[in-house]
Amino acid sequence: MRDNQKQLNNQKKAEKNRRNFARIFMIFVSIVFLLIVGSFSAVAIFKSAHGVDLKERTNQLYNRNSIIQASRGSILDKNGKPLAEDTNTYSLYAVLNKKQKSIEGKPEYVQDKKKTAKVLSENLPISYKKAYKALNPEKETFQVEFGNAGNRISLSTKEKIESNGLTGLYFTPKQSRLYPNGVFASHIIGLAATMVNDKTKQISLEGQMGIEKSFNKLLTGVNGFKKYQEDNYGYKIPSGNNVDKPAKNGNNVHTTIDSSLQLLLETQLNKVNEEVNPKSMSAIIMDAKTGKILAASQRPTFNPETGEGLGDVWRDALSQDVYEPGSTMKIFTIASAIDSGHYNGNATYHSGIYQIGNQIVPDWNRSGWGDITFNKGFALSSNVAMAHLEQMMGANTWKKYINRFQLLKNNNNVVDGQVAGNIQFERPIEQANTAFGQGIQVTALQMLQGFSAIANNGQMVKPQIIDKVTDSNNKKTIKTYKKEVAGNPIKASTAKQVRKLMEDVVYKDYGIGHPFQIDGYRIAAKTGTAQVSNSSGQYENGDNSYLYSVAGMAPANNPRYIMYVTLKQPNLGGQQGATVLAQVFNPVMKKALMSDGKSNSKVKIPNEVGKATTDAQNDLNKEKINNIVVGKGQKITKQSPQGKAPKDISNRVILVTDGAMTMPNLTGWSKEDVEDFANITQIKVNFNGDGKVTSQSINPEQEFNKNNQLDVSLMK
Repeated sequence: MRDNQKQLNNQKKAEKNRRNFARIFMIFVSIVFLLIVGSFSAVAIFKSAHGVDLKERTNQLYNRNSIIQASRGSILDKNGKPLAEDTNTYSLYAVLNKKQKSIEGKPEYVQDKKKTAKVLSENLPISYKKAYKALNPEKETFQVEFGNAGNRISLSTKEKIESNGLTGLYFTPKQSRLYPNGVFASHIIGLAATMVNDKTKQISLEGQMGIEKSFNKLLTGVNGFKKYQEDNYGYKIPSGNNVDKPAKNGNNVHTTIDSSLQLLLETQLNKVNEEVNPKSMSAIIMDAKTGKILAASQRPTFNPETGEGLGDVWRDALSQDVYEPGSTMKIFTIASAIDSGHYNGNATYHSGIYQIGNQIVPDWNRSGWGDITFNKGFALSSNVAMAHLEQMMGANTWKKYINRFQLLKNNNNVVDGQVAGNIQFERPIEQANTAFGQGIQVTALQMLQGFSAIANNGQMVKPQIIDKVTDSNNKKTIKTYKKEVAGNPIKASTAKQVRKLMEDVVYKDYGIGHPFQIDGYRIAAKTGTAQVSNSSGQYENGDNSYLYSVAGMAPANNPRYIMYVTLKQPNLGGQQGATVLAQVFNPVMKKALMSDGKSNSKVKIPNEVGKATTDAQNDLNKEKINNIVVGKGQKITKQSPQGKAPKDISNRVILVTDGAMTMPNLTGWSKEDVEDFANITQIKVNFNGDGKVTSQSINPEQEFNKNNQLDVSLMK
């Protein structure tokens, strides 16, 4: 009985426990369910889970963004020819890991290392030995690169390498800057390099010097972007959230540079640089009427395509180097004396040495030429004559004219910040020294601006290298740069008198500027020879311690062009400085004058452009002008020299027709004749020797184009 009661109690207790467990389990299940429901509700309401924005994460999974790269604007010459423009280049790497295979199991690594090294050495600036060594590294590596030789590879070179069917070579495209002419006003055009934006991490080109740097904001475009959605299979989903913002390309900067003149200038500077190896050299030619710089360059220089020479000089010497100009300063001295009423050209003085206090002013010929006129003293480049003139004017008057010519002033060049000049002008001897270009330091652009007052009958114009800025399509002008008059330091009558004295330098039998005579044109010029000071401020001694220069303008009666050339510390080897300077000055000035069509010669070459080939030949034959026809076309498209040039300016007139160009017989031609031929046909010429042409690589009557190279041998 008692056992039955105990069993009954145990059953009730077990049943109660089951009911309690069931209640607890139901409560637990309910709580879990509520938590799950709450969690989903929170996700549905707040669109987030575990601190992650689910909407944003979904967008990341299905949204796609791509940058549309904007092109950097081009830098153009005066005729719209690109001097710097955007291009795609390629970087090369080679995969060596033999596990790299395609889905089909084909090798995607370098299999034939010898053949690969051979192909690379034939197409890239790398030897077979170096290429093969790179393909066989000491340590096992996945891939290798080839240093500078594997960078900046052009599309045509890439295609040549790929045509060999080699495995394991891969090319990565990169936005790059193309400088198609190589060494070509390099410090003026400047350089743009690839940079990474710290904030956006985007890669872009940024100007580092020259126009590239000064006009970087205008040249730089604005990248566009595309934003769209894809499904799980990669298909684009039509959606109102899609965004397509096109890139805005950079603006174009148009310079005043004449490419044909610039090319000739670079060629002549290279020739002189190799011949006399100066410490530095600069040359610049400007339109006297407008101030537009048509060609300018310097040595040392660099090739922006390869970077060769870049470490030698990282500045524009024309605006940022100051120097003592020497005797070209006498142009301003004599102009100031004439303009201030202190000049009598027929008055005489005793040349050789002039004493001021306990100091002396020597002529380059210390023995002098006896008692001579001031007119003759200028033609002979007498320092003593200039010292006398400074004493006659007085220091205050002379300093006033230095300031009127703005020789010490920063003229705010828009390309590179021009430095101001400086002067030593306290003691009487220092004041006299500045009259012949010592104790005063200037820049080439300051001198050029001052010369423009002599050329323009008293009106001084500011040198100008930028013509305008247009949009990327050259349809809208953003900004123009007009002629800027910097002042009127002298009267028109003074300028004319100075130019006449500068003609005497070139044409009088006692003048020292005979090398600057150019057939068919009247030249006004002044040479300069200045001692170069060292780092301690002392003048150096020796035959190679001078800065030689020439300032010239033509035609002398009404100058259109001004040219200024400097040559610092050349190894002349017995040559005259003026003779070496003339190798740069004469051909460049002559070419500029020929293009202008003005000459002192009475007989002019007729303009045959646009005429029938046979008619053009008949016209020239009637005038007994030797002529050569390049091509088999029926109409003349180009000629050199141009129409209106003097008959005696060239040995022959070159006529280019509208048909395929054919090579003339160049035997007996001078190097200058061949250079004229190369300029008009745009063919590349490789010269071997000096004198007259004896052989040529392209036979007479053989067709050619500007992409060919002509090799000529010359012999004296």
